[in-house]
Amino acid sequence: MSHGTAWQSHEAAVARLKASYDEIPAGAPVRLAKKTSNLFRPRAATASKGLDVSGLDGVIEVDVEARTADVQGMCTYEHLVDATLPHGLIPYVVPQLKTITLGGAVTGLGIESTSFRSGLPHESVLEMDVFTGAGEVVTTRPAPDEHSELFDTFPNSYGSLGYATRIRIKLEPVPDRVELRHVRFDDAGLLSKTIAEIVETREYDGVQVDGLDGVAFEPDEYYLTLARWSDGGAGTEAPSDYTGQQIYYRSIQQRASSGMGRDVLTMYDYLWRWDTDWFWCSGAFGVQNPTVRRLWPKRWRRSDVYHHLIGLNHRTGFMDWVDRRKGRPQREQVVQDIEVPVERLPEFLDWFDAEVGMRPVWLCPLVSPGTTDGAQWPTYPLRPGTTYVNVGFWGTVHVGPEAPDAPLNRAIEGKVQELGGHKSLYSEAFYDRETFDRLYDGPHLAAVKQRYDPDDRLLSLYDKAVRDR
Repeated sequence: MSHGTAWQSHEAAVARLKASYDEIPAGAPVRLAKKTSNLFRPRAATASKGLDVSGLDGVIEVDVEARTADVQGMCTYEHLVDATLPHGLIPYVVPQLKTITLGGAVTGLGIESTSFRSGLPHESVLEMDVFTGAGEVVTTRPAPDEHSELFDTFPNSYGSLGYATRIRIKLEPVPDRVELRHVRFDDAGLLSKTIAEIVETREYDGVQVDGLDGVAFEPDEYYLTLARWSDGGAGTEAPSDYTGQQIYYRSIQQRASSGMGRDVLTMYDYLWRWDTDWFWCSGAFGVQNPTVRRLWPKRWRRSDVYHHLIGLNHRTGFMDWVDRRKGRPQREQVVQDIEVPVERLPEFLDWFDAEVGMRPVWLCPLVSPGTTDGAQWPTYPLRPGTTYVNVGFWGTVHVGPEAPDAPLNRAIEGKVQELGGHKSLYSEAFYDRETFDRLYDGPHLAAVKQRYDPDDRLLSLYDKAVRDR
């Protein structure tokens, strides 16, 4: 598609979006009619037709010289990387699941191994077109800009301020290979200290670190995976392939225990190393069993397939039925990503082991550079320049008849607050309104919403994240 044609197609898609919005009756819920979702919270059923986002799922233009890309809001990172990587470029932060959309990562946050040096996805955004509750498309940029307040408040607003139709992002140059080192730690205190040092120096044992994440397998078994962008100087070693019989997360332990502790991946496979098995969650479907894996079509080894299966289970209650048949206690879904300051990480992990006991969990350091004037982003107020560690845990825990009251999720929220951290809102949340507004700057968000959604057609963030509307 030519440059001019791509922009014309984009404008036509925005026109369809506007028209579909006008057809939704006042007072009816406004939602996107999208095929995929990475949310893990229920939503109330609605009879209203969703917003028409057809044609808003592509890359409009990649400017190789400027190292920028203009991308539509519903474009998945899988498609975005397919467009940029042939030019030796990738977004500053590529969330780990292929079907996460760029608009979703900006309005709902995202994170990956480059976040210790590049922050979150919205922090490499140069410009956005936002379709607001007023039915208008507003182009917004960082300050100084007449709509900079919308730009700064949009991250973590989850559609309560509108939807991004176009986003211009910065790209970084990358080689075709990534060298990995898996380093084991037996002590959470040393793990935390090492993370802080790597964030400060951008190296470990004198070797540059370009990507940093980790896995906690057991209370005394932690691994950091240190990634270095490689220009091909890794010799003739063939890169590993974790889309077949081998499983990436297991390789971390296996390679470290064998004394190797290193690996080589193509840049493409490194970006999607977690997607094939949805981190380790594919095990719930038997896909990590060698026999099942050989029979399971390769095209189905994707996070979105597993997510659809989870949705099917929620609709049918199949696992609850199995648990009842086997006399097991009722399950509570514990699917969350939280951030705590790096120095509080050992305390959180100790508490989590004792109170929740879910393993493994993902560890991903991040540092937010803040807004253009160095302030914290209002709706997800991480302190700029401070090292946090994202802890991701996704599964179920047998808790018994109190499961509907979500005791573990509520306890996690309390502990994260106590440690000066924050919780992402893609999954269930249980905060009271006063606490929620304090943690996510509710009064400021409401003021910005009033400006860009004066008729209050879009749901508030609290209604979306806590009331499940």
